Amino acid sequence: MPSKKIEAFSKSILNRRARFEYAISQTYEAGLVLTGTEIKSIRTGKVSLEESFGVVKNDEVLLMEMQISPYAQGNINNHDPKRTRKLLLHKQQIAKIKSALQEKGLTLIPLKIYFTDKGIAKVEIGIAKGKKLYDKRESIKKRDTERDLRRNL
Repeated sequence: MPSKKIEAFSKSILNRRARFEYAISQTYEAGLVLTGTEIKSIRTGKVSLEESFGVVKNDEVLLMEMQISPYAQGNINNHDPKRTRKLLLHKQQIAKIKSALQEKGLTLIPLKIYFTDKGIAKVEIGIAKGKKLYDKRESIKKRDTERDLRRNL
């Protein structure tokens, strides 16, 4: 029988608007550099990926504007909710991301945060291009038809 600690690791926080607003071309798995209270807040699900994005500075990938709420049982040394967080990637991956972001209209966005079997927090990031209005309408139409098919079965 699984313990409560393992069940907490099975959660993943999704950026639900990302796949609706953007067309994802490539995805990468990256580690996060976090403090102790940040990881505890992520385990409780107090994370928002909605406005966050990634940048490459000095051959490092940084995640900006990701909201991790302060830990409720934390003390005076609690973290800043919107601080810049470093992503852990291989040099080859950083080079590919850097070259891809040179193209006009491409951006780096987080898709989801999840925990591995060992309890390590990972973030899935994607190189994305913004969708036009008619692409969004097609996504809505496709989602509605899939929902109707599931309902009929």
